[in-house]
Amino acid sequence: MLAVPALAQDAPQVRLSPVAIAATTVNDTYIRVVYGQPHKRDRVVFGELVPYGQVWRTGANEATEITFTGDVEIAGETIEAGTYSIFSIPGEEEWTIILNSGLGLWGTRYNADNNVFTATFPSETMDVSWEAFTIRLERDENKVHLNMMWDDTKVVVPIMVK
Repeated sequence: MLAVPALAQDAPQVRLSPVAIAATTVNDTYIRVVYGQPHKRDRVVFGELVPYGQVWRTGANEATEITFTGDVEIAGETIEAGTYSIFSIPGEEEWTIILNSGLGLWGTRYNADNNVFTATFPSETMDVSWEAFTIRLERDENKVHLNMMWDDTKVVVPIMVK
């Protein structure tokens, strides 16, 4: 009789926050955002679940990543084609948006020396509430509006395609 050891395997973990993708093409530049999509689930989101004034991964699980296949301009600064992690610092009236060259990052652990862009954008209160954190890319001629919406908060980052 031959004894064969059994290998125990953990059951696959179901993510409470699924992976979501937003993508668009403007001229010849493809823009794609990959992010974990947390849900409100009867919680107070901004100011509690996501504290004001602290770095947030701008989603759930791994840090959100954005890819540009061509150079773009955000808030007057040129961002070279490439893939970047997006971090944010939510505030009651404005958010700081950070693009960082580190990739494959978990949570909010990143090296600030790798920041390639930092700017603030106003936040607005919407009349509707979004259950799931949602990023939408809205095209407007040579510009893309990166819309981030969750609960009753919306932040728009205009991206000019060069």
